[in-house]
Amino acid sequence: FLCVHCNASFIIKRHLTDHIRSHTGERPFFCVQCNASFAKKSHLVEHVRIHTGERPFSCVHCSASFATKKYLAQHLRSHTGERPYSCVLCNASFKLKGHLTEHIRTHTGERSFSCVDCNASFSRKASLDAHLRSHTGERPFSCVHCNATFIIKRRLVEHLRTHTGENLFSCVQCNASFVQKSHLVEHIRTHTGERPFSCGHCNASFAKKCRLREHIRTHTGERPFSCVQCNASFMQKSHLVEHIRTHTGERPFSCAHCSASFVQKYHLVKHIRTHTAERPFSCIQCDASFAKKCHLVIHIRTHTI
Repeated sequence: FLCVHCNASFIIKRHLTDHIRSHTGERPFFCVQCNASFAKKSHLVEHVRIHTGERPFSCVHCSASFATKKYLAQHLRSHTGERPYSCVLCNASFKLKGHLTEHIRTHTGERSFSCVDCNASFSRKASLDAHLRSHTGERPFSCVHCNATFIIKRRLVEHLRTHTGENLFSCVQCNASFVQKSHLVEHIRTHTGERPFSCGHCNASFAKKCRLREHIRTHTGERPFSCVQCNASFMQKSHLVEHIRTHTGERPFSCAHCSASFVQKYHLVKHIRTHTAERPFSCIQCDASFAKKCHLVIHIRTHTI
């Protein structure tokens, strides 16, 4: 059975009928509980389970269950470790085809999803959606245990673990623990000194890939994070967030010892030392210590004179 619109062919006529709808846009299967419509009856059946809550596909390894067989198959890979989707350009492999598609864009540089409010562009639609919230201020994911809110759901899931203690990743060399495994991996490098991410423009290397990306902008001059209220642009998103507070007047970091508040957490940390008398920056040539690193740098010059 051949498609008259393209070169596709099918063994079963029903499959050809389904395929032709991808050309015509026909969606003849309607949900009676909402306005959703589908090109395939099987897709309607799966959709209806959203309304009924039915999850007929159960994992044999744990208590998880799913509305579709496809989602069960994806979940099973978390038990088996199977990563069937491999990149032809490097050794990376993935559990989901969509993740491979996103990864390939790191090789091609394709960034198909562009922000209409600034010059930022992204390789993933989900990343664009999250970025747009940095303009609107929307934080739709709220913690049920405290007042914390988040731009993306993943950050909420990670945050909830700080309340439940569930699935924390602990360092075997110290007492540090993390809600993300990737953060543990990055932390371990503070013990090993490993800096696997190297700059192609100079000899700099970094423990974190995000730090390499930020560093590369010092060579390219790229400033992808733009303020919608003025012409300022920044190399790092955190710098944009801090800058926006100069417009809003927000000072979210408050001192527990007095009424002082600050735009940056770093400035709060320095301020607190005026209360605690902590002097964490010590001279290795004498007993002097300082509350600020810049004061230590100035002091060290007295030894070199």
